[in-house]
Amino acid sequence: MPEKDLRVELLSMTPNALELLYASFRQCYHAGFVADMWPRLLNGEIEKEKQSAFVSKILESGHDSPIEHVSFTFAIEGISRACSHQIVRHRIASYSQQSQRYVTENDMDYIIPPAIAKIPAARERFEKFMEEVGSAYKDLREILVDAGREAKANEDARFVLPQAAETKIVITMNCRSLMHFFNLRCCQRAQWEVRKMADKMLKICKEEFPAIFQHGGASCEQLGYCPEADRFACGRYPTLKELTKGE
Repeated sequence: MPEKDLRVELLSMTPNALELLYASFRQCYHAGFVADMWPRLLNGEIEKEKQSAFVSKILESGHDSPIEHVSFTFAIEGISRACSHQIVRHRIASYSQQSQRYVTENDMDYIIPPAIAKIPAARERFEKFMEEVGSAYKDLREILVDAGREAKANEDARFVLPQAAETKIVITMNCRSLMHFFNLRCCQRAQWEVRKMADKMLKICKEEFPAIFQHGGASCEQLGYCPEADRFACGRYPTLKELTKGE
């Protein structure tokens, strides 16, 4: 039952993503049919720099619905069940998560919160409890198997597994959903684990598609101020109340 580290890998993204977004944005402002320009986009007649500049300019105006046409798929491991419960609250996405019904957890990996890991007494108690949970899971599963319940043993024994249990998940989000995800989960107020994961995802997105994600991140980085109430602000940016004070 070892501690598990976070790993984020990009599996796939929409092919010809820049060309697709350029065509989608152009259709909104173009009298013709963008399918007619599609071959020109694919063979390079319209330079990528021109496409990127056009897409970025329109995005800056606040028109962002066309970026839903491009999606990213990530494989993620080394996150807790507590973290995955936060992720799946982002509804405009697709998820495929490792099942505790079908995958036996006899050698359960787990995640240790940094605040616990850096205090020896807290870490010792945490790890002891993980061992107790692992032992209880194995015992229950064996009892169920011996009682003729092997087909349902994982399903029932998993009820003792903790929020700290490590899980693996595949996530697909379109660019608009990803931008919203980063707005919320890259914020300093986000829980440390999901923020760490979001930061790694954002780094990949910026490398793969800077035309869209060059300004991605916490909401404050795009707005220039903190949209949170004063009591929640972390201090990186002034709050809107602070900006408008005295006006």
